[in-house]
This record gives sequence, C-alpha cells and structure tokens, in this order.
Amino acid sequence: MNSKLFQVAKGETPADLAVVNGLLVNVYTGEIYPGGVAVAGDTIAAVGDIAYAIGPETKVIDALGQYITPGFIDGHIHPESTSLSIRPFPEIVLKHGTTVVFTDLHEVGVVGGLEAIEAVLDEAKATDLAIYFVVPSHVPFSPYFETSGGHFDTEIIKRALARPDAVGLSECVGPYIAMGFPDLMASMEYTLSQGKSLQGHLPEMHGPLFNLCAAAGVTTDHEALSGDDALLRLRGGMHLMMREGSAARSLKDLLKPVLESKLDTSRVSIVTDDLHTVDAVERGHLDDAVRTALAQGAGFAQVIQFVTLNAARAFGLDNRIGGLAPGRRADINLTTGPEDFRVKTVIAGGKLVVEDEQTIAHYAPAQHKSILLNTVTLKKPVAPEDFEVRVSQEATKARVLVMDTLPWIPITTGREVTLKAEGGVVQCDLDQDVLYIAQVERYGINGNIGKAFMGGFNLKAGAIASSVGHDNHNIIVMGTNHADMALAVNRVAELQGGQVVVKDGTVTGEIAYPVLGLLTDLSAEEAAEQKKALNALIHEMGSGIPIPFMFLSFISLAAIPEFAVTDHGFIDVLNQKIVDPVLEVIV
Repeated sequence: MNSKLFQVAKGETPADLAVVNGLLVNVYTGEIYPGGVAVAGDTIAAVGDIAYAIGPETKVIDALGQYITPGFIDGHIHPESTSLSIRPFPEIVLKHGTTVVFTDLHEVGVVGGLEAIEAVLDEAKATDLAIYFVVPSHVPFSPYFETSGGHFDTEIIKRALARPDAVGLSECVGPYIAMGFPDLMASMEYTLSQGKSLQGHLPEMHGPLFNLCAAAGVTTDHEALSGDDALLRLRGGMHLMMREGSAARSLKDLLKPVLESKLDTSRVSIVTDDLHTVDAVERGHLDDAVRTALAQGAGFAQVIQFVTLNAARAFGLDNRIGGLAPGRRADINLTTGPEDFRVKTVIAGGKLVVEDEQTIAHYAPAQHKSILLNTVTLKKPVAPEDFEVRVSQEATKARVLVMDTLPWIPITTGREVTLKAEGGVVQCDLDQDVLYIAQVERYGINGNIGKAFMGGFNLKAGAIASSVGHDNHNIIVMGTNHADMALAVNRVAELQGGQVVVKDGTVTGEIAYPVLGLLTDLSAEEAAEQKKALNALIHEMGSGIPIPFMFLSFISLAAIPEFAVTDHGFIDVLNQKIVDPVLEVIV
C-alpha cells in the first residue's frame, strides 16, 4: 500500500505537486467547475479543494483559469507509423497532451518477433509515456500470403499475455474469425480465459459476420468507415473507436450520427491508429482530434471523455487511468477552452513534461539491442528484369486487373485495363494511370518478388521504394520503369531500411530507418523535414497523394479490401487468394 499517498490524501503530509486555480473537467460526471489537483509521487491524492494538501515544499502550478483535464489516451496506435524509435516518439505525443497509449507494436513484431517487441518496451521505460501492450493476434498478419521476419503463434501469445503490461489481444481480423483460423481462435479463447479483452479489426463486417465477431468476444473496433458502421458497433454492444489519424480520418462521418441520435457515448473514444510524422509535428495528436470533434458540435466535457475515460473503460482500466480522481495515475493537462483548444502544460505520471507548450522532458537515444539492427537481407540484389510481368512473346496486348487506391484512404478497388505487351513484357501506361508495383522479400528467407499493377498514385516518372510495408515490412516498390525500381530497392537495402525516391537512374531523396528497417532516432521535427522533402519530390513526379509513402505502405496489407501485393503475389483480399493480375493475353 502507498502510505505517502494516503497521508497526502488525509492532509497529514503535503503533496509533491499541486495544480490550482483551474477549471476541473470532471469526466465522470460531465461537469466543469473550479478546483485543483494534488499529487503524491506519480498518483493523484486529492481533487477539488486541495488547499489543505499544499505545504512549503509542494511544487505549485497556477492554472490561471485554464481547464484541467486528464492526460489523453490513445486506445489504438501504432507508434511505428511515425517512423520514430520509442525514445523520440513520446516527446512528440506528450507535447500534445497524450500521456498513455495502447499499442501492439505489431510492426516491430513482424520484423523481430516478441524478443524485438520486448526490447522496444524496455527502451520505453526511460520515458514518461505510459504504454500498455496489446498482444498481436497473429504475425505475420496474413500467414498464407506473406513472408515476415518474426512469428507469433498461440504459445508465444500466451507468454506475451503473461506480461504485467499486457491487457489484451490486438487486431482480431474479422475475415479470419469468419474462416475459423485455428491459431487465432485458440489465442482468442485463451485471452478471454485470462480476463483480458479482444480488440477487433473488422472492415466490411456486417450482418451475420459482425454478429459472429461480437459473439466471439471482440469488444472494440477501429475500422468503422461510415455512420452506419458506427451505429452498428454501438448497437451491437461494442466500443466504437473513431479513427482520426493520417491514413484514415473518419471522425466527422462517425461522430455525426452518434450526436444526431443522442446516443450514450460512454463506449465511444477517438484513436489515431497511424500517425505520420509531419502530421504529428504540424497538426498534433489527439488534441487535433479534439478540435475536430468540437467543430462537429460535441460538448467540451464529452469530447474530453472521448480521449480519456472512455478509452480507459475500453480496456477495463478506468480505476487506474483516464480521470482526475484519487488513486489514478497523475496524468494532467492544462488546456485552453473549446473555442481555440490548445494543450499548454502536461504532467505525466506526476512529472512536469511540457510547460507553456514547450517540451521540457527529453530522452537520450537508446543503445539498441542487436535484434533491432541489421534486419534487411536480400537474397541477392534485384535487377530490372525481376519486376517484369511476362506473357507470351507473340502477345501484343494484355487485359489486366489494376488495383487503385482511393485518394483519401488507402483502400483499393479493382479496375480492368488493356495494356501493351512488348517482347513478352506487359507495359505500364501512365496515360491510364497504371504503374508497376512489386514487393521484395527482405529477410533473406526465400527471395520472393510479388508483382502487380497500381493506379491512383498518378506518378509520371521514376520510382519510390520503402521497407515499411504493412504488415510484413518487405520492400515495396512502385514506379514507371523497371530500372529505377531496381535502383530504389537496392538502395533501401544498402541503408538497412528506409524510403527512397529515384528518377532517371539517380537517387534524388532518401531517409534511413536503421532500427528494424522501420524507425529512426531522429527527433520528430528532424524526421518531419526529411519526410516533407521526400513528399515534395514525389509530388513533383506527378502524384497528388499527400502522404504517398504511408499510402504505399498499406498496399501490401492483405487484410484490407479489395486487393494487395505481397512478396507472394497479387492478393484478392475479399476472397483470400492469390490471383494473376493478367486476365487475358491478346495476340
């Protein structure tokens, strides 16, 4: 028992820290009223009238009429999406009021397995961000359609769930539940037996399929895309995680029917899922989502609940985090009001980490364990001919299936196109917005190269390649010609991971990701500048996608409709099979 906490609460010992003169946002009652917060160590000891808990040694922070809210909680985020290693990542999200995240570190696990995840979690202990571990449900994500460096099965999942920071099973994919994947079903059953939760990944799950997932014990989902999806999840007893990230921004569409129907919002929270570095620096994190929700007409206290208490409730942890109450972790934000919402000061675990919008907590780069380094090994350097889609020498044309990305979210649709064939090789067609795309296995396991055709990016020259390709993180490459594609892939391998832009046989831009081929030790601001430079180069080459590399990373995700490309080939996601992109050869 925490004797000091009790003594401060009773007034026998002064608080270590006190916030006074503010307007308390009570997420339990929805009220806003004057008051303060007293802290003992890393825990809240008293709330409201706390004058009795202040002594000569108490550090007093005068809120000066600002709003006092709990620290924000992101209930579903992949920190790897920022491209930042786990020391610089907290610096940027703490600056915007996020003090707790729930993550599976799935991308880390894809590359290096549980050992790599545990190495990253160990590195994170030096920071003030509270991280709860939601164990990946399956690595690789699509076990029959991709090659990965790491591997999870039910026995590994059992070991991971035994960790004290493990709170559930992440990304239980709806179609895989429907197909009854044995390992997944066994892992889900075990998780429930341990009193921990199942987090869903349920795109396009409706009617009987949705009911099946709910009946299987899935209690949250972050894949709702429409207002109808939002209502379905809430009416079906699930917790609705409204996604407002970088690759997918659905908050406006999801929140509207919830507010219009005047529904109970205690099972509604906001998550980001994926957060691009530039967005984190320029827009913020959950604070930006708060501004968006307020603009849609949600009440101030209600929106604060979305990013605090409700997220804690989704995991049954509202007795530890998510509110300003005695016994909760001392995560406290001082903010402006709803008219021009800004996070001004942040206290994380009782420690002042942000003051007057300036980060004062900084974390030295980690000495990374070997499991996190030198993770890119090509079977052999690739050559231009490796990316050719071949047909018969006599062919003059080929009717192919092209996957097009939607411009606002990296979900793909199919399009039939007729392309020229020359010397037995199918040619891309920039006028029809058809590019070459491929994925190259990068773990030195089999040397697989999957090939397909891509639309929606409107690239007019060159090629781009990245070692960030969900959810296998092989090297994905897209381009207008095979020579530039080969150069880009080989350069990514030389960097031991990263993102590369090539034009006319020359590398014109790059950023290195030496940690797992996914992450950099650069600060958020430094990484953002490099990423902006790469984006600008790609935009000059014709693409209108704002964050092309993040969109590209999802094209290899064989669990998001309708199509994908992995090192195994062209994937029909809805039917869960590998298909030939060439539908007909025309002689």
